[in-house]
Amino acid sequence: MKQGKSITQLAQELERQRQARKDYIADTRSLYVETDKGKSRLTVNLDDNAETFILNELAHKQLAERLQIPQKYYNKMRFEYSSLLDDNINSWLEKTPERRMIRTLDGNVRAFLSDRYRRLDNLELADAVFPIIQEMKVAEIVSSEVTETNMYIKIINKKLKAEVAVGDVVQAGLVISNSEVGLGSLKVEPLIFRLVCKNGLIVKDYAQKRYHVGKQIDNDDSAYEIFSDETLAQDDRAFFMKVQDTVRVAIDEVKFNLSVEKLRATMNESTGPDPVKTVEVLADRYVLNQSERGSILRHFIIGADNSKYGLINAVTRASQDLEDYTRATELERLGGELLSQPIDKNQLLLPPKYNERNVTNLIPLEIAR
Repeated sequence: MKQGKSITQLAQELERQRQARKDYIADTRSLYVETDKGKSRLTVNLDDNAETFILNELAHKQLAERLQIPQKYYNKMRFEYSSLLDDNINSWLEKTPERRMIRTLDGNVRAFLSDRYRRLDNLELADAVFPIIQEMKVAEIVSSEVTETNMYIKIINKKLKAEVAVGDVVQAGLVISNSEVGLGSLKVEPLIFRLVCKNGLIVKDYAQKRYHVGKQIDNDDSAYEIFSDETLAQDDRAFFMKVQDTVRVAIDEVKFNLSVEKLRATMNESTGPDPVKTVEVLADRYVLNQSERGSILRHFIIGADNSKYGLINAVTRASQDLEDYTRATELERLGGELLSQPIDKNQLLLPPKYNERNVTNLIPLEIAR
């Protein structure tokens, strides 16, 4: 499992971000974009002044998607003909007016979202779950991180463990994750932690999700900064109480044992005699880049285990080699995806309908939205 911040560092960073962030609800006609050498600045015209922020990469993608500008063309204009990009953006913002939530941090627009987006923020989530984790005397936070797009808290139960094979011990755990910028729901997911190599596998089954969907915010102003609202705060407290209940029961012995039985069964499922071909098919199906393919193949060969269990361990071990914590976590989820998927012995990891002329069944590694 990839290591991130200590829990103290995480808490300090969440507090810093709380002080540095600003959120706005804005009529798109009050927005203006200006781009120079690939760097775009978004100006929000308020009633008495204007605020200007730099658009980050995610905000660019969300803006392009909302205005229905193809991403490839958007990027071409951005880097080769910036004035044309600005004309496109500003014209469509004016022509198709709507209210959007603009989330900013450290002088950057980090998200361009619906005005119905419910702010379930990382600091409130941490404040809600830390006392519950502390109550669980056998719980230990083994990894945590906050990235540009997500926060993660990974916990194990030091007492709840089992052997997949003799000497191959796994522990039960859970992953709590959240995105403040529209890249996924608030999730509580079961985790299996393999002690021999400290791999984390996020179990697809039994996950709990809470979505960032709320009521439309009513206000006639063209643009204004959002501050805390006591009514919304009361709703959020009730919501996070439900999250606390979910965390309390997330590490379930029965469900853990069912997952361990599934892992044991994978030891008898062959992926075929050719590890190179196996990883090639896996990478094509789940859209893995060359570095990820190479890392998985290396660990698969070193492990000398062509079973489905060996492949799952190669994938989760490769997650530790990645620089990006979010992507590393996605590989841990891919391990859980493989655990839940049957193997067709003739087509390795692909459904029986797959062939070179029929690739409609290929699915990318999911990034929750």
